[in-house]
Amino acid sequence: MKKKFARTIKEGIIETILFLSALSSVLITISIVVILSYESFGFFKEVSIIEFLTGTEWMPLFAEPKFGILPLVAGTLLTTAVALSVALPLGLIAAIYLSEYAPHKLREAIKPVLELLAAVPTVVYGYFALLFLTPLLQKFMPDLSGFNALSPGIIMGIMIIPYVSSVSEDAMRAVPMYIREGSYAMGATKLQTSFKVVIPAAFSGIAAAFIMGISRAVGETMVVAIAAGMMPNFTVNPSEPVQTLTSYIVQVSLGDVPHGTIEYRTIFAAGMVLFLMTLIFNIIGFWFRKRIREAY
Repeated sequence: MKKKFARTIKEGIIETILFLSALSSVLITISIVVILSYESFGFFKEVSIIEFLTGTEWMPLFAEPKFGILPLVAGTLLTTAVALSVALPLGLIAAIYLSEYAPHKLREAIKPVLELLAAVPTVVYGYFALLFLTPLLQKFMPDLSGFNALSPGIIMGIMIIPYVSSVSEDAMRAVPMYIREGSYAMGATKLQTSFKVVIPAAFSGIAAAFIMGISRAVGETMVVAIAAGMMPNFTVNPSEPVQTLTSYIVQVSLGDVPHGTIEYRTIFAAGMVLFLMTLIFNIIGFWFRKRIREAY
């Protein structure tokens, strides 16, 4: 009886700890939203939300300030698009090879090395993009600016590959072997089985990897702050310098802008836009993943 009572007490303590841990993440998220909303409300009391959402000039620190957020949104989406064009196909290919083709010993050797890319400090990646990749690209693209969206975008894509490949590979390895064997029994090759059977069966996990990659690219700071140029240009040309939402927040946070001013509150308005962008991407990914599940 005492043992049963003691076991019940222990399970209750563990359950409480787990509940509080889960609750803390919810409360932290709510706190972030409340702080961003409060500070953004103070910003929008002085700046028209229409000007903010539709303006194509972002010069909040000038004598005649302009508060159009579109240049920062365009720079964020541009570098993210370049990063995803590198990370998603290469990460998925790496996951397919590790899951379906690589021998066990080779997989155990390659996967830790691949994941080691995620441990490199982003500052190192930023200077690598600025001092190595940009001069290399300028040999093939003479008109490429010293600061541009292409170089940091490519480096961000390389940074994201471990996230995409690791999560996707785990999802594909979770597909039961009898599904593969059924495909082989029907005469399918390993390549056909990988693309037409394993990937659809594991698409829920692969979609989660893609969403993680998108969120990681949108929120990247130091690479774009170092190599993209910190110039808020409203452009879709990756060869031109740009500024992202995150790099602007860093610029103002580390500067001499007085606390409580309209210039200071711009970082919260930019942070709210960044939060909403990430939320929208996650909602789209969740909806797309649900549709794929229903289709299969």
